[in-house]
Amino acid sequence: MKKFSTAALILALASASSSFAATGEEATKSSRCAFLPNAPDQHTVVRGDTLWGISGKFLQHPWCWPEVWGMNKEQIHNPHWIYPGQIVYLDRAAGRLRLGTPVAGGSNAGAGSDGRGVPTIKLEPQLRTEGLGQEAVPAIPANAIEPFLSQPLVIEKDELDHAARIVATQENRVMLGKDDKAYVRGDLGSGTSFQVFRPGNALKDPETGKVIAHEASYLGTIKLERPATSPDEAHVFKVVSVKEEMAVGDRLLPVPPRPILNYVPHPPDHPVNARIVSVYGGVSQAGQNQIVSINRGKKDGIDLGTVLELYRFGPVVTDRTDKTSFWAFGSFGRPKVKLPDNQYGGLFIFRAFDNISYGLVMQVTDSVQIGDLAKSPE
Repeated sequence: MKKFSTAALILALASASSSFAATGEEATKSSRCAFLPNAPDQHTVVRGDTLWGISGKFLQHPWCWPEVWGMNKEQIHNPHWIYPGQIVYLDRAAGRLRLGTPVAGGSNAGAGSDGRGVPTIKLEPQLRTEGLGQEAVPAIPANAIEPFLSQPLVIEKDELDHAARIVATQENRVMLGKDDKAYVRGDLGSGTSFQVFRPGNALKDPETGKVIAHEASYLGTIKLERPATSPDEAHVFKVVSVKEEMAVGDRLLPVPPRPILNYVPHPPDHPVNARIVSVYGGVSQAGQNQIVSINRGKKDGIDLGTVLELYRFGPVVTDRTDKTSFWAFGSFGRPKVKLPDNQYGGLFIFRAFDNISYGLVMQVTDSVQIGDLAKSPE
């Protein structure tokens, strides 16, 4: 079982801070990841915190926290846990956030000083294991994405064609609910627990109009009670959980192992210009903490934790102030001017497929609409 050392992380961050030179790309990062003018000196981590929320207390752009922690790419992909009770300090001199516990007997609520007004941090070995990770502070609101972590959002076109299927229901009921029996035919492999799906809508690229993925409607889970004893007999299943009612013809896929994933926000390695394809749930608009899909995926360099900024296309308007036009009255013949695209929020990618990705809508000042832009942070 892999162990994580908070002390090792702090020492690595301190080393990164001492060698930091704000030139070229690093200077760009420094200006992009600016601290708030009224940022506090410290924050004590409590249950219910998220790294995004904590960072929002210090930074103008909360997704920048890996950069101001000085995390390198390896640390970003394998981040250390942060736990309730630890204290996040703002080192204003170095322009860094630091993690630790205050030195007993010092000033500033137990924190000492190095003479520059920077709290002295006591580095204590704090070994953690993945088994204890459930106590750690998540990167983003976990309850908003948990239902989507172990459920496919996109099904390959023919993936459900050969899957086991419900062929009959208990007492010929039209719909199945919790604890009802379902009769299934098809190859179960060695599985006993399955998720139930119904083929959903074809998702089209707003730019090309081509189908880029097929979304599946997740209905719930069922568990095998009695396997068939002959090829012409049905398996007997019991409905364990229901998100939507199940019916004859719905398809089964094995329940995948629950992933243990660390989501660390980072801009894409290459410029990305994506469009909003759909709002999960079949509605036309989305707000904060809702799920949307974009027309870019793994093939375009999108991975878990990619952060994009949301924009609304600026409209094209008639310049009514232009007096050089041949036409003195009305708008006919006057020049057209495109207004700048309006940045109104952020998107945090948590599932990436080949041609499409799903993201959690973060802070927004407007509703997210299908066709809106999702671009690399500037």
